[in-house]
Amino acid sequence: MSTLHEDAFVMDGLVYHSDGDPGALRAGGIDAVNLTVAHFEADFATACRQMADWCARLAEPDSPWRLIERAADFDTARASGQIGLVMGWQNSRPLDEYPERLAFFHTIGLRIAQPTYNYRNMLGDGCLEPANNGLSVLGRQAVEAYNRWRIAIDLSHVGERTALETVELSTQPCLLTHANAHAVTALERNKSDVLLKAVAAGGGVIGASIYGPMCWTGDPKAKPGLDDYLRHLDYIVDLVGIEHVGFGTDLAAGRDMARIAFERNTPRRWEAIERFMATFGAGIPDRYIEGVDGHAKLPAITDALLQRGWRDADVRAYLGGNFKRVLGDVWGG
Repeated sequence: MSTLHEDAFVMDGLVYHSDGDPGALRAGGIDAVNLTVAHFEADFATACRQMADWCARLAEPDSPWRLIERAADFDTARASGQIGLVMGWQNSRPLDEYPERLAFFHTIGLRIAQPTYNYRNMLGDGCLEPANNGLSVLGRQAVEAYNRWRIAIDLSHVGERTALETVELSTQPCLLTHANAHAVTALERNKSDVLLKAVAAGGGVIGASIYGPMCWTGDPKAKPGLDDYLRHLDYIVDLVGIEHVGFGTDLAAGRDMARIAFERNTPRRWEAIERFMATFGAGIPDRYIEGVDGHAKLPAITDALLQRGWRDADVRAYLGGNFKRVLGDVWGG
């Protein structure tokens, strides 16, 4: 691990699940994560139960985790040797028809939320909905509520039109915590230049992802590797500027990865995921780029950026400085 990686503040913009064991995060030099604390399709009761589990972990004596509720908490967590936990959602289904529930979830600790996951809900369309409709009336009310409660809006799985309308309506910067460039790999989950530029113009951050299907050319003989990821990263940096770029692995983190894979299974998978897994394997490491298939290997990206001539300040911004700055803008303090 390079001295710069060890010294820098490092934030993973999206960890989709953890069993509570921080070992892999520590091995990768991670200081903080946006962690999905309720299942992608959770309803109100399920979200409450799963977030309560995390509240219990945070309350344990000598917990390795520290809840992040405002920007200053990042420094407190790092100084204490704990992993900063940003409670996040990948779907706002727990709101049902009641955006005012965000007041309750904010009190528990929610600080980042996606309006939709891949498919349509009561707020708007996800990125796999062919109709590509925009925000509903309820969705517009929800955007206002996210802003009121200073909950950062993540558009990673949100449909194009719904996402663009959200950026236009939001009074605060929006995020793409784990998304790549559609112009480089033409998949529904990757984002158009129009949306990437809109998020950046609003002051937001795009977290480039090492998730294999989003970096894949489609060649069954060529699993994507670090160069394929860097192609996305370079493209996004050239398009919007280094000050709007970070990373979001879309990895799980924990001790029992086989159990995590079982528990987080969903019956509605994106078709490109099925194709990728059929070609390269269905285990968690199999789903990520060759050579960087877990948190412990993330320093390889830092080394590659330094070898490519990136300035130290730009590497630090990518590793977590940009997320920290923008989340401070949204949350305050």
